[in-house]
Amino acid sequence: MTRRQLCLAAALACAAMMGFALVAQHGLKLEPCPLCVMQRIAVISLGIMFLLAAIHDAGPVGARFWGIVTASVAAAGAVVSGRHVWLQSLPPDQVPECGPGLDYIMEVFPLTEALSMVFAGSGECAEVVWRFLGFSMPTWVLICLVSLGVFGLVINWRAAKGSLV
Repeated sequence: MTRRQLCLAAALACAAMMGFALVAQHGLKLEPCPLCVMQRIAVISLGIMFLLAAIHDAGPVGARFWGIVTASVAAAGAVVSGRHVWLQSLPPDQVPECGPGLDYIMEVFPLTEALSMVFAGSGECAEVVWRFLGFSMPTWVLICLVSLGVFGLVINWRAAKGSLV
């Protein structure tokens, strides 16, 4: 497979992740918390970067650029997912109190303060409402983002060296 085909496959993986998130929200009635929304933004952003990398017929420098971009976007999302997993691992007496909803935060507070409040998390972010194979949804998102970030870096870097697949 070519670098562009692999990037397209990774973009489709991101689309599948978002598809499952929407099924969980609307089908399973699992409302996303503020950190879940930020993870969705990261997954969508990563999917867009992979799609752009697939469209761009990049040479060696461009391929390395896409490798760094995809890894960076995935790393940013992994930080948010990691924070979410950490909040879920706290003992009940250390969980932050529930805060206002994301809509209210975004309307009332300046963007930097709103993002700071969202990233701090709240009691609703610490609640585990779904598990698969013993892992919560944020844990699966963390695993997927780290995997896709490494994948994006490796396939694009190897393509830049001319040694892809």
